[in-house]
Amino acid sequence: MAATTKSELVNLTRREFGKLETQILALDPDTAMLKRDDDISIKDVVAHRAHWMSLFLKWYADGQDGKQVYFPAEGYKWNDLKRYNSDLRARQADLDWSGAVALLNKNYDQLLSFIQSTSETDLYAGPMNGANNAWTVGRWAEAAGPSHFRSASKYIRTSIKKSK
Repeated sequence: MAATTKSELVNLTRREFGKLETQILALDPDTAMLKRDDDISIKDVVAHRAHWMSLFLKWYADGQDGKQVYFPAEGYKWNDLKRYNSDLRARQADLDWSGAVALLNKNYDQLLSFIQSTSETDLYAGPMNGANNAWTVGRWAEAAGPSHFRSASKYIRTSIKKSK
């Protein structure tokens, strides 16, 4: 169930990140960098999640500034996500495990700070500027943070299980 208040969103963000962080701390770099059957590594998934938090913050800032908001990014549409994610992995190919974890931590801190500094009204009173849908800022933040943390945790669990 999606968060509907600032305090729920803060708690959910912290809780889901904590679960992911516990898994990340238990991984050695070789395991994290190993490409799986889908040619994606745990590092790729962690770096991807870090990137999407920064995307959300850019969407929000652009909407607040009255700029055009590109979803998911300029030159891509939602039905281009596979291509976007593949292009993102290519851009992040030189990122090592410690770099991916550092980026995740940095962007998590920025996301959590954003949520904590944004009013309940601004998070949940109406649609996010520029989003062209009914999702609130809080719902977008949840999608970029806690929901992505959960899916990354699931990917890590599955990857580890398959490698045993």
